[in-house]
Amino acid sequence: MSRFGDYLSEHFETLFRWFTILCAATVLIIMAAMFVNLAWNARLAIGEFGIGFLWSEEWDPALNQYGAFSSIYGTLVSTAIAMVIAVPMSVVIALFLVELAHPTVSKVVGGAIELLAAIPSIIYGMWGLFVFAPFMAETVQPFLQETLGLEKAPLIGRFFSGAPMGIGMLTAGIILALMVLPFITAVMRDVFAMVPPVVKESAYGMGSTTWEVTHKVTLRYGIQGVIGACFLGLGRALGETMAVTFVIGNAHHISASLFDAGNSIASTLANEFAEASEPIYLHSLIYLGLVLLVMTFLIQFAAQWWVRRLKKSMGAGL
Repeated sequence: MSRFGDYLSEHFETLFRWFTILCAATVLIIMAAMFVNLAWNARLAIGEFGIGFLWSEEWDPALNQYGAFSSIYGTLVSTAIAMVIAVPMSVVIALFLVELAHPTVSKVVGGAIELLAAIPSIIYGMWGLFVFAPFMAETVQPFLQETLGLEKAPLIGRFFSGAPMGIGMLTAGIILALMVLPFITAVMRDVFAMVPPVVKESAYGMGSTTWEVTHKVTLRYGIQGVIGACFLGLGRALGETMAVTFVIGNAHHISASLFDAGNSIASTLANEFAEASEPIYLHSLIYLGLVLLVMTFLIQFAAQWWVRRLKKSMGAGL
């Protein structure tokens, strides 16, 4: 035992180094294994439809014709709606909690935000279907049609045309926004709280207003964390399944109207995987999963590239 202890103390640095390398390599191995497994199990669909699967709109299990474009479109549109709503709200809430709110208020509201993040997605979906969708159908969608319809705003009216059913792309996007908002806000709050007080005090000492300190010091200092929080929320929105499945309508077609039913890659997989009895049907669904994985990777790579460019443009002190 003593010899073993002496060996550990002697070679601890080497063992620790190889242990950390092993842990890091495990992540890469798991990612590669997921990609290979999905590609192998989608081989029939890849061979049958090829790259054209990505822009084909047809999805007909009766004829064994499958295309991913409607699912990709629904995924991107619902995610875009969610991010357009959630990111500005998250920034404002985080700044309020850090810069303006009383510590007691900040603690209470911060705790409530963290509780929102802990709510299961299926609860959001049930609430969206039974509470929020009727509210959208009776109040929000008629209001949007009256104020931004084709007659009042021809350019954007097409986005708010159609019957106000409550479910659809807009409802799914808003539910997604409510789901990702707690994650983005919590990260941004912590990032803003780490800004050194001396930096902000220096700005106030030079006569800056609260808005100027917030805009030119707090946001600038924490911009990398802000971007990281946004892409954390984006990753959650891209792969969200149950909440979207409840309210998006699950229809394989593309429409400019945000009121129309649509589908996403995740909702398609959740709805149809159990029904896939034919091999080509099952492989097409797995091909969809592979497309979602690749989309996630590409978005993350784009995010890293953008952060690097942003650091160069804003200076090395970012």
